[in-house]
Amino acid sequence: MYISLSDRSGGKRDKPKGAGPAPVDGMSAVDVPFRLSPVILWLGIVSMVTDVSSESVAAVLPLYITGFLGLGTIAFGFIDAINQGASAIVRIAAGWAADRTGHPKRVALAGYGLSMLARIGFLFAGGFWTIAAIVTGDRIGKGIRTAPRDALITVSAQPEHLARSFGVHRMLDNIGAAAGPMIAFLVLLMIPNGFSTVFVVSLAFAVIGVAVLALVVPDLKAPGLRDAQSAKTGPGTERRLFALSWGHFKEPGLGRLLIAAGLLGILTIGDAFIYLVLQARDSFAVQWFPLLFVGTNVVFLAFAIPLGRLADRVGRVPVFIGGHVALLACYFLAALPWGGLWSTAGCLILLGAFYAATDGVLAALAAQLTPHGKLAMGIASAQTVVALSRMAASAGFGVLWFAVGATTAMVIAGALLACAVVAVLFILPGAKGAKASA
Repeated sequence: MYISLSDRSGGKRDKPKGAGPAPVDGMSAVDVPFRLSPVILWLGIVSMVTDVSSESVAAVLPLYITGFLGLGTIAFGFIDAINQGASAIVRIAAGWAADRTGHPKRVALAGYGLSMLARIGFLFAGGFWTIAAIVTGDRIGKGIRTAPRDALITVSAQPEHLARSFGVHRMLDNIGAAAGPMIAFLVLLMIPNGFSTVFVVSLAFAVIGVAVLALVVPDLKAPGLRDAQSAKTGPGTERRLFALSWGHFKEPGLGRLLIAAGLLGILTIGDAFIYLVLQARDSFAVQWFPLLFVGTNVVFLAFAIPLGRLADRVGRVPVFIGGHVALLACYFLAALPWGGLWSTAGCLILLGAFYAATDGVLAALAAQLTPHGKLAMGIASAQTVVALSRMAASAGFGVLWFAVGATTAMVIAGALLACAVVAVLFILPGAKGAKASA
């Protein structure tokens, strides 16, 4: 998530008479009633229908590429690598552009529009290069829209309830992430090999998302980068916002976190590969494949808040590392020579717990360990490192699967991840007990 460094005025109009100054970050004002901005609700609906669009395709793409098109695991590994990391290439630049112009909706609309156009390409794609180009366009669109959308949420929310406002948006977003694969499952259940029908449904939801954003969400003007620069910072800030700086690795605490996140990320293979391993082992029917995505998202939704609270109480690093231990268990459970329903369910539970223990906790850790005045770049740097390392992981695992087979490749990935988890215990020794109050 990109967080604008600009001054924010969202929510000030909601401050009660006689109330004291707005609370500082990390504190809540219990005397200020929560009121959800309609802008945030509409942005949540946009994200929900867009996730229905993207996740319905993601749920069938592995089988479409390896089964219907007959491409190998190396080809799918390359495409999954694009899916994992292409958005990171433009994420920070899009946030910079939104701050620069002061009109985040316009930048977000460009990103949503690009992803919508990519959906059209799926209707005509029939080979490796066309699929790769379409996935690249879709993920670049995601990278463009994420930061400006979060900026719109920030300027629309009450400052006292910013995290809660983001929580409402993410809840709606994840409903779409679970509904998309379910829709794909129903389509394949009624129409065997009905991949083209899934692509048409995906395009329809993408058009709805763009239409709602364009016609309903107002073009709120956020404080521009130049205004914030003249008010709060010195010369050169605009340049530093544009790119990931090597200097972030030199910051105490944050540099260690980036190294640890990159080491673990390069051994985090894509979900689709895990699902393909399960499908190859258990040989269940193709139409059941999208339900694997549904199961992981449901577990993620169920565990996200409890594990977030646990991280605030016992420390974020232990929960973050514990999530990767759950991923390690998922690898070895998927690699077992025997399977069945309970083994598959166990993998989905462990994978969902992994995301719940790491997705938001990493951002919280980055914010906690980032020096004052560099919050946005600290969080963006951590997420960019993870995205790029997972991009390499997907490409590498595709080659490894081709060379040694699915089961052996999964065991090797698990063994290397176990070593990485042990190494991270030494890389992040000083932050193990760090809590939300830090």
